[in-house]
Amino acid sequence: MKAIFVSLAVLMSLSLASSITPARADADDAAWIKKCVSDNKREGATAEVVAAWCSCMNNKMSATETLSITAWEKTHPTEVAACDKESGWK
Repeated sequence: MKAIFVSLAVLMSLSLASSITPARADADDAAWIKKCVSDNKREGATAEVVAAWCSCMNNKMSATETLSITAWEKTHPTEVAACDKESGWK
């Protein structure tokens, strides 16, 4: 019985640790964000706001997503609204 509790405690701590560990951007993320910034540079926001918005959107996307941020945003209004607020856009 004690082994079960220890196992559960270990699993819970690993789960918690993985949810706390910040995601690291890789070269693929940088390329997606760069494309997003380019796609949105004439939308009326400052470069800093556009970069923050694109980064936010990239972070909300699955690592296996194949759509660009610009295409993905069209089908994810909840995430767009959250990133608008977080980045200060609009």
